[in-house]
Amino acid sequence: MHRRLFVKLGMITLCAPQLITRRAAANENGFKVTYFDVPAIRGSRDVTAAGEGRIWVCGQRNGTLGLFDPRDQNLRVIPLGEGAAPHGVITDKDGAAWVTEGGQNAIARVDPISLKVELFRLPAERANANLNTAVFDQAGVLWFTGQNGIYGRFEPKTTRMDVFDAPRGRGPYGMTRTPSGEVWYASLAGNHIARIDTGTAKVSIVEPPTANQGARRVWTDSKNRVWVSEWNSGNVSAYDTVARTWQTWKLPGDRPRTYSVYVDDKDKVWLTDFSANAIVRFDPEAQAFTSFASDKAGANVRQMDGRPGEAWGGESGQNRLVRIQIQTPA
Repeated sequence: MHRRLFVKLGMITLCAPQLITRRAAANENGFKVTYFDVPAIRGSRDVTAAGEGRIWVCGQRNGTLGLFDPRDQNLRVIPLGEGAAPHGVITDKDGAAWVTEGGQNAIARVDPISLKVELFRLPAERANANLNTAVFDQAGVLWFTGQNGIYGRFEPKTTRMDVFDAPRGRGPYGMTRTPSGEVWYASLAGNHIARIDTGTAKVSIVEPPTANQGARRVWTDSKNRVWVSEWNSGNVSAYDTVARTWQTWKLPGDRPRTYSVYVDDKDKVWLTDFSANAIVRFDPEAQAFTSFASDKAGANVRQMDGRPGEAWGGESGQNRLVRIQIQTPA
C-alpha cells in the first residue's frame, strides 16, 4: 500500500528576479530570448505551463517547486518536504502540478490555489525507484517512470497506485501521450522506446534504428509521431506510430548530446544540446535547425515545455529560466 501524506511547510514569496534579455543570432528578427534568474529554485530543471501565463519549475537541488509569473517576475517557492529532489512536473485539467518526487520516492500534487503539497508515496518494497517523468492518459490516470527499472500508474480519484517492473530493467525515463491516446516512454539505459497498454499495463518495445542511442525523452506531435531525443548518438528521431516507420537526424555541431525534446503547437521540435550549451529548434518541413546558445556556460537546459508562441526551459546549471518567443511566423 502507498502512503498518502500532506506536507505542511512554509512558503516563500520572492519578487522581481534579475531580468536579462538577449536576441538569438541565428534569426534575430524571428525570435526573442529572455533569461530570468530564479536563485531560490536551485537546479531549475523541468518546466511546464501553469496557466494564467505562469510557469511551474522544479528545483531539484533544494527540494522545491517554483511558480513563476514572467509578467511581474513574481516567484513563489513551495518546499516539497524533507529530502525532496523533484525531477518532472506536469499539470492536470484543474491546473494542479503533479511532480515525480525522486527524493521522497513519491508522486506529489501541488494545489494551484492554496499551493498545499500532497504526497503519494510508492510502496515500501519499491524504494529508490529514481522517479523521472509522468503523463496523464485519456481517462485521467497518471502514468510514471523510474530509472531504476519501473513504471507505474496512479488513480487520483481512488489514490490506488500500481508499480510494475520494466521489461528490460533499468532505464525508463521520458513519457508522452499521443493524440490518439497511446502512452509511450523512453528507456535511456535500455536504448528503446515502449508503448504502455493503458488497459492491461503491458509494454510493447520498439527499437530505434540507431544502436545504443540512449533514448532519453519523448514527445508527440499532432500526427501521432513520437519524437525521441537520443543522448548517446546526438540524434533526434521520429517514430510514426501509424506507419511504424522511423526518421532520424543528427543535430548540428561536433558530438551533440541531445537531452530534451518538446514539440510545440506548430509541430516544430525543440531540443537541448548539452555539448553546444544550446537550445536547438528543428523544423521538420524545412529540414532546418536553428540554435540558441546560452550566454552563460554550463546552462544544462533540462526538459522543455511551452505554450503557443513561446518555448520555455530551465537552466539547471545556472538557476535560471529561459523563454524563446516567436516574433514572426518562421
